[in-house]
Amino acid sequence: MTATWKIELIPVPVTDVDRAKAFYERIGFNADHDYTVREGLRFVQLTPYGSACSIAIGEGLTEKTPGTQEIQVVVADADEARKHLLDAGVEVGEVDEQPWGRFVYFRDPDGNSWSLQAIERRPNG
Repeated sequence: MTATWKIELIPVPVTDVDRAKAFYERIGFNADHDYTVREGLRFVQLTPYGSACSIAIGEGLTEKTPGTQEIQVVVADADEARKHLLDAGVEVGEVDEQPWGRFVYFRDPDGNSWSLQAIERRPNG
């Protein structure tokens, strides 16, 4: 295959769009869009600093149950990422050392789970 495939948007189911938007902005996501298409359909796109992939929260975007999404993000430094989350008031676990990386775990206000992985080298850069 010669075509490039890039993951660009992941829907994250939430119960309260404004609360979720405020949470993600507090931890450093940029609110790229917040658009109400019509009653029952609101699209909010948020992007973590430096990421080519965004998340979408809103109304009418997904049938997934809030709190069921799992997302993994690669970070440069697990300790720094953990401190950033703690400074933002997020409940976060200790750094979890594994042979395949150092991990930090947290949940958004709806219980969607995030793992941040710091690895020394990524095969694709």
